[in-house]
Amino acid sequence: MELRIDRASVDRCRAFAREIAAPVERYIAQHSTRSVERAVLRLLGVDGVTADDVPLPNAVLDRLEPADVAAGVALPFAKALAQTGLEPAPLAEAIARGDVAVAACAGIADATARFALHGYVERAFARIVARRAERDALLERLPQWEPPLLYVIVASGNIYEDRTAAVAAAEAGAQIIAVIRSTGQSLLDYVPYGPTTEGFGGTYATQANFRIMREALDEASERLGRYVMLTNYASGLCMPEIAAMAAAERLDMLLNDSMYGILFRDINMRRTFVDQHFSRMLNAHSGIIINTGEDNYLTPADAVEQAPAVLASQFINEAFAHGAGMPDEQIGLGDAYEIDPDLRDGFLYQLAQAQLARQIFPKAPLKYMPPTKHMTGDIFKGHLVDAMFNLTSVVTGQTIHLCGMLTEAIHTPFLSDRLLSLENARYVMNAARHLGDEIEFKSGGIVETRATHVLRACEALLERVAAMGLPSAIEAALFADVSRAPDGGRGLEGVFERGDGYWNPFEERLARGLTKG
Repeated sequence: MELRIDRASVDRCRAFAREIAAPVERYIAQHSTRSVERAVLRLLGVDGVTADDVPLPNAVLDRLEPADVAAGVALPFAKALAQTGLEPAPLAEAIARGDVAVAACAGIADATARFALHGYVERAFARIVARRAERDALLERLPQWEPPLLYVIVASGNIYEDRTAAVAAAEAGAQIIAVIRSTGQSLLDYVPYGPTTEGFGGTYATQANFRIMREALDEASERLGRYVMLTNYASGLCMPEIAAMAAAERLDMLLNDSMYGILFRDINMRRTFVDQHFSRMLNAHSGIIINTGEDNYLTPADAVEQAPAVLASQFINEAFAHGAGMPDEQIGLGDAYEIDPDLRDGFLYQLAQAQLARQIFPKAPLKYMPPTKHMTGDIFKGHLVDAMFNLTSVVTGQTIHLCGMLTEAIHTPFLSDRLLSLENARYVMNAARHLGDEIEFKSGGIVETRATHVLRACEALLERVAAMGLPSAIEAALFADVSRAPDGGRGLEGVFERGDGYWNPFEERLARGLTKG
């Protein structure tokens, strides 16, 4: 089943996307953020909290002079390491307490400091490579069922309750478990510490919570004979830190979009672009698949009208991911089944959009999101609409399939709702497994005409964005009908221009393209 699409137009779209990303990447190369520097500390082994419950990476940065931060936290920290002979974790605690003054270590030669830090950097890379190798070995020994991979959400606020729900969902057939993050965590400029048992609308993303869920799903994987993947969120003001924690705890996927935080959480765009670049470098190295958030465009705006913007965002996300060294196989571009179910031939429009993305991004593990916007209290109709969504997904060969819930938008789904959702998806995907291989799209028909329109409109939109620049395009509300100013939103104060001699040893090594360690 193939659409006849204009390949030259696809090539032009990619060229425009690269043109759009280029000036942003130049800005990224000249700047860093406090969250990037905190991620460097975490990679070196700095974790925990002070007596006042301030996360140690934050506490260390707070003790540094602005000029030291501008040089990158690695160099002043390395000088203190060489001066004191302490390990990174105890050194961070001493700096946070005020027992070690980083400024007093400034006399240590740069070369001496770099040498002192080298072993710890190598140790961090070795840990990440080892966790990636664990995943590869488990997938070889406990292979997944064929895609679309069934993805289910848990979101109680209590990690231990989430663990119970996640194992139950895996036993019912879920292949990917996503732990929804507590509402508002993306706006926190720090990462909470330790296991958490309270959260509104979700559970806090912490390294301890990652570890608890990973261990539970590993046990379930062994029992079920298939590897169950784990997903969380690397978005918001701590995007790079969460990527570092996820690499350490062997998460398999992270929601990580180039514009989601800007548009839907009002996080400053400069902060977001710098943070997402370093987080994606880490994701590429650790083998983590990113999930982008184009589905969110369809909530505030009409899905039929926004289709070209969704496709344009996919091209832009791909360009930024490539710029961070990510291979296509780790770029899980997003879309959603969100056209009004009462629209005549709406199912054909859904097919057109899904198949168009599949053909344009053939190696990408596309993530397909379920109907939410038009779901109501009619759970029977909702279950039927989910079945149409499931059919679209299997026919067009989507990779990551977030199962729709019959009680969507009513409350957090019960375990029974997840079971019904998984049974619906498994039935449809088994019954129509090879339908896409058996049918053809009518030349000049509704599906092909719709796909052609979306691609042409996407090309025109990308050309316009390239001409005006991405920051101005976002301010002009060209994506999701949401306007954000370049200097607005949260987190701009955490962005700084790199000083002379700036050094980030992890970025330096990742930039050499050593994605296998």
